[in-house]
Amino acid sequence: MSGTGRVRVAVVFGGRSAEHAISCVSAGSVLAALDPERYEVVPVGIARDGRWVLPDPGQRLAITEGQLPEVTSGTAVSLVGDPGGRGLAVLEPTAAIGPALTEVDVVFPVLHGTYGEDGTIQGLLEMSGLPYVGSGVFASAASMDKEHTKKLLAAAGLAQGDHVVLRDAGGAVSADPDLLTEADRERLGLPVFVKPSRAGSSIGITKVTDWAQFPEAVATAAAVDPKVVVEAAVPGREIECGVLAGRDGGRPEASLPAEIRLRPGTDWYDFDAKYLEDAVDFDVPADLTPEQTRAVQEASCRAYLAMDCQGLARVDFFLGTGPDGAERLVVNEVNTMPGFTPISMFPRMWAASGVSYPELVDRLVASALARAGRPGDARTSR
Repeated sequence: MSGTGRVRVAVVFGGRSAEHAISCVSAGSVLAALDPERYEVVPVGIARDGRWVLPDPGQRLAITEGQLPEVTSGTAVSLVGDPGGRGLAVLEPTAAIGPALTEVDVVFPVLHGTYGEDGTIQGLLEMSGLPYVGSGVFASAASMDKEHTKKLLAAAGLAQGDHVVLRDAGGAVSADPDLLTEADRERLGLPVFVKPSRAGSSIGITKVTDWAQFPEAVATAAAVDPKVVVEAAVPGREIECGVLAGRDGGRPEASLPAEIRLRPGTDWYDFDAKYLEDAVDFDVPADLTPEQTRAVQEASCRAYLAMDCQGLARVDFFLGTGPDGAERLVVNEVNTMPGFTPISMFPRMWAASGVSYPELVDRLVASALARAGRPGDARTSR
């Protein structure tokens, strides 16, 4: 706790992943929501090359006229691995930065994708003894990897779409253009979605409608991650649901679900449709029956627990009809640090459920600090 009695929160954003810009936009919203009377905020940007900085004044954290934000410069800092260091160290001795900006009580890693949502920064924060918002090392890593997400959710009895995993796909493309057997192709059918196993924001994903497109689609995905997942298209409505850690250590709580509806002319929910084009409609909450809403909420909490998530998660589904004609709810992904941009579904779903954006951020910070104080937890409170 700072000398002012306020909780000092380091909001970390940017990063080395392809989702750098979206992380910046998410952070802009989080920073605006943190009440200055309760929190002393330390913005920490990570440049695309991995440099940590206290960003220069005027750092843009919004998409402006189609231009994506980026962390480029600021006062160089580093996370201190020794828990006694209490946070950040300034790497520029002449910089007029004191402990008020380098000692922190809790970290809010608003990072999406590799080196942020995949367990890497979580491990670094564990070593540093700093409480942080969101899931731990295992849940972050497993949820980031689509292959292992599917395995863990299937073990918990949650339906998954048919898929094939291609390992070392980057090298396999040139060596073998026929990466799938005829049996695989017949089973999966067309279209299929070819995805990097460890990425988000629809980066590196291709919708394949003709097998002639397949090698190029694999190459596109493998440029992001050498492990590639080929998923059969799952017909149905795209439904999402937010999950928060239960209060006082209780069971997780689910928001009202939302639905993503593509407008005519939009083929699928790719990066441009998500962030740059007016291509989708969001129903928040989704037009579901009470029974469907309960089923989505229950499955979301089961997925959260199956992945060993902490703090928060967003669970994405397809709601459709199975081969037997019965209604079928299929889990698509689990996101341990969902988007916090002004259009992001996670805060909008919780707002529709009666939890405002500032209240949501308060609850996430409080949850991180509460976990830090539990006996036996590796994270230590200040």
